[in-house]
Amino acid sequence: MKSALMVWGGWEGHEPKQCVDIFAPYLEEQGFEVRVVNTLDVYLEEDYMAALSLIVPVWTMGEITSEQEKGLLAAVLSGVGIAGWHGGMGDSFRNNTEYQFMVGGQWVVHPGGIVDYEVNIINHDDPITAGLSDFAMHSEQYYMHVDPSNEVLATTTFSGEHYPWVAGCVMPVVWKRRYDQGRVFYTSLGHVAADFQVPEVRQIVERGMLWASR
Repeated sequence: MKSALMVWGGWEGHEPKQCVDIFAPYLEEQGFEVRVVNTLDVYLEEDYMAALSLIVPVWTMGEITSEQEKGLLAAVLSGVGIAGWHGGMGDSFRNNTEYQFMVGGQWVVHPGGIVDYEVNIINHDDPITAGLSDFAMHSEQYYMHVDPSNEVLATTTFSGEHYPWVAGCVMPVVWKRRYDQGRVFYTSLGHVAADFQVPEVRQIVERGMLWASR
């Protein structure tokens, strides 16, 4: 049986537990044994971490100790998949650049807060985005610092309404990458649990988790 670890915590504004409650049952339906915790100390359980199929971090901001970070990164380096969304993975630990290197990006600003924007699918053949069309969002539009080695599957374009100097900037919204032996999936969608009522958002995360899992 495949095993998945979901770790939630940090800033409550992103509704981490509510989001976990959406996707834990899905993973169980897909045959995963799912463990849900709200402590980063789980990353210190070396043997357990090494045996996982998938890690789903849902932890915005906060701090991670060097030992906890080492345990997490070692698991992914060895081949454990990792998949996440929005600030729960892309704005977790602002002082930890090695963690950000693993993710492939870091949130820096969301112009205008909650805004209307479009997500554009740019890879229609990848299993994560196959069959999906462009879709509209009413949520935070993440402006991120991103790794050019990411394999980008979907993007968004900033209008410049709030920050005119970034008008026309095309920003990755969904990507996948490798971190040595581990598969990494990330999407900047999913600000709060209600965002997953958009069918495309939920489907992208579900597919991304399955892709990342070993």
